[in-house]
Amino acid sequence: MRSLPLPLALTARLSPVVVLAVAGWALTSGPAATANSGPAQGSPTSAGDSAAPAASSAAPAAKTYDAAPAPCTGMPVATVKSLVPGAKTAGKEIPSTDSRLRRTCSWNALKGYDYRWLDVSYEVAASDEAAAKEYEQRVGEKSGGGAVPGLGDGGYSVVNLTTEDKQQTREGVVLAHVANALVVITYSGSDFENKKAPATAEINKGAIKAAKDAVAALRGGAK
Repeated sequence: MRSLPLPLALTARLSPVVVLAVAGWALTSGPAATANSGPAQGSPTSAGDSAAPAASSAAPAAKTYDAAPAPCTGMPVATVKSLVPGAKTAGKEIPSTDSRLRRTCSWNALKGYDYRWLDVSYEVAASDEAAAKEYEQRVGEKSGGGAVPGLGDGGYSVVNLTTEDKQQTREGVVLAHVANALVVITYSGSDFENKKAPATAEINKGAIKAAKDAVAALRGGAK
């Protein structure tokens, strides 16, 4: 089989160093507790003095998930084989600046002339409200997609086609909001023989399948 060069965009994705700062997002903690100081120890107080106000603090936001789950082990082997033929089913976890809050696993393979790439990411926010806000912001930045019913507390899917050096690549992205976590799926494909991309339906269906499996894995034990 003849050797075919990868387009620049896909070659860059195969680099061992993956920058996650682009997909990263700020996670904020709840407000710090505020305590009022009482009289110094041993200070006399008169009967007429008013009592010092009671100490108050803001209750921490309830969190369903404290940490991101292992992203590689949660994806069923059958799904990996189906979506990324020829890939090592164990996947490769991408280094993160904070693996407790963000974890990503990646699979990619070139089988014959068909290239497929799958990324599965988990991101944990400080609260359900923070995750919902981030989800809505990201959905707003991706036009042309549509809702995915039954995918966590909210699901959204969008597919785009890009062309570089006459080589087409079709990429699907699925976002899912589950309590205080986000699940982000990226699935793409190219055919290096005819320079065409897989059909929109194929990429969209594959990305949604991976998202459903990732959400199931999150709910199954990432607490």
